[in-house]
Amino acid sequence: MPPIKTEPRQYDLVVVGAGHAGCEAAMAASRLGLDTLLLTINVDRIGHLSCNPAIGGLAKGHMVREIDALGGMMGLWADQAGIQFRTLNTRKGPAVRATRAQIDRRSYLQVVQRDIFAQDHLWVREGMAAQLIIEQGRISGVVTRIGERITSRTVLLTTGTFLQGLIHVGLNHYSGGRLGDPASNELSDSLRQAGFELGRLKTGTVPRLLKNSVDFSVMEPQPGDDPPPPFSFRTTEIPLPQVECHLTWTTPAAHAAIRTGFDRSPMFTGIITGTGARYCPSIEDKVARFPEKDRHQVFVEPEGLHSPEVYPNGIPTSLPLDIQKEMIRNIPGLERAQIVRPGYAIEYDFCPPTQLSPTLETKAMPGLFMAGQINGTSGYEEAAAQGLWAALNVVCSLTDRPPFLMRRDQAYMAVLVDDLVTKGTSEPYRMFTSRAEHRLLLREGNADQRLTPLGRELGLVNDSHWALYIAKKQQLETILAAVDAVRVKPDSSSRDILQGIGAAIPGKMVTLSAILRQPDVSITALAPFCEEISTTDALVLEEAEIEIRYEGYLRRQEELVIASRELEIVSLPEGLDYSDVSGLTSEAVEKLNHIRPLTIGQAGRISGITPAAVTSLEIHMKKMGLL
Repeated sequence: MPPIKTEPRQYDLVVVGAGHAGCEAAMAASRLGLDTLLLTINVDRIGHLSCNPAIGGLAKGHMVREIDALGGMMGLWADQAGIQFRTLNTRKGPAVRATRAQIDRRSYLQVVQRDIFAQDHLWVREGMAAQLIIEQGRISGVVTRIGERITSRTVLLTTGTFLQGLIHVGLNHYSGGRLGDPASNELSDSLRQAGFELGRLKTGTVPRLLKNSVDFSVMEPQPGDDPPPPFSFRTTEIPLPQVECHLTWTTPAAHAAIRTGFDRSPMFTGIITGTGARYCPSIEDKVARFPEKDRHQVFVEPEGLHSPEVYPNGIPTSLPLDIQKEMIRNIPGLERAQIVRPGYAIEYDFCPPTQLSPTLETKAMPGLFMAGQINGTSGYEEAAAQGLWAALNVVCSLTDRPPFLMRRDQAYMAVLVDDLVTKGTSEPYRMFTSRAEHRLLLREGNADQRLTPLGRELGLVNDSHWALYIAKKQQLETILAAVDAVRVKPDSSSRDILQGIGAAIPGKMVTLSAILRQPDVSITALAPFCEEISTTDALVLEEAEIEIRYEGYLRRQEELVIASRELEIVSLPEGLDYSDVSGLTSEAVEKLNHIRPLTIGQAGRISGITPAAVTSLEIHMKKMGLL
């Protein structure tokens, strides 16, 4: 029996909330030696997938890879609980290809809880944080609803949809953090009393259906990839059986049923005041906004290998239950489907993220950090990325290390954090590849090359993880050198091989890498010319092919990064009063004093800050002798 951990009198970090942000943060902080408490309303729901039982997708899969490359957990957990893996956008360029996995909801919860409860320096407590403890202008812990006082050097709030959560089904609404769990109704007041501005957002979910009542025979099967592509660079095999999803569509009759419920929709009647997600609208919103469309996709996805429920992805709704039933009855394959749990919308409080510094520490309250939906984001992956980011900055702040900050050209999670703290958001923020200026540099496949050395430096990448990284790095360097060194003569034997793979015959001797840059020529097809190709791992070959094929584009993006980096390294004085900067408009002064950008580059990304304003800042810095 392992020794019982002795609970400290004071924690280094209290993480409030055990969703994706909280679990990622608690694991990272404790693995790096901080005495950490994970405080959650319901211990049984640690690691629960509240909405869709899936992880990854466009840009989201990139962030899961980045979390893994740094030594985080989400990718490993998803691989251990995944029951279907697919690479999306395979016919498009490498920048926008992404992995998505369907997850066994129960298995995911089990693997997360297994690691959480086994982790050294990590304690778990069931309780609801009701009040912040503030001493001398700094956070020093929380008080639970039953009056327990928990002291800590830092606090990280990862409250998800629980702050003043209000669930809506039709015109009926009641308090709740999600279906089956209570809302946190006191912490919002404590935040307001501490001087924080709060806003209101909305999200929603679909009705869950009884699997045995669904007719899958009339739907289009959606198989996963074989072999399944894992998220984690450390995963060697996917342990669970792989299953199919299915595609069906809404119909004009389903849309007609939806319209009959508009007068009882909490969204259309004004009962819901929170702003919903622009890129994940409810089915009633889609029907109202796109009346010319007579059908919308519905992906019927398993909740797990042994779950009696399925998840009809694509029809989130807060319509009354009778309308939900009528809608379902008019979707092919769902005519006899039984609703096990209704779809619903949930409103919740969030803190506009311009109140945060780039470390995700609040500007007004030293030691208080925030991550996840409390910062205005949507999605498991965005939350986990923020949880890891915040935890690493807690560690840095408590160990007198420089803050953990990355540039927008280094990671999607850096784009995410910079967008939040610089531009803010008034609606649930979702990551897209289009948000990154240099997305060709931020591919899923090179996340380890970008970030694993940084994770090693921070101490989160262990020896076995580092050995895998070094081995892949060496393989990649070897195959790139080998392909570039091979010279192909346009002789008879070479012509036969090239004709067989559909490649153009060169008029003179060329490198193998030049042939690979031809359209539709894959690196594996060139194995007859280069022995190393046959002995190199498939993922390494894929990355090598991208680096060779897109060499010119990659070089140009790197040149742009270097050119723009000059403004990113020019730090603005911490106490600068922007009203003293000549040439700035009153709007610019107000925004700069509110956001308090760290660099001139960040200042230029603030909404409403013009190139002329940036020039004024540069001139002011030169006058101060800082540029």
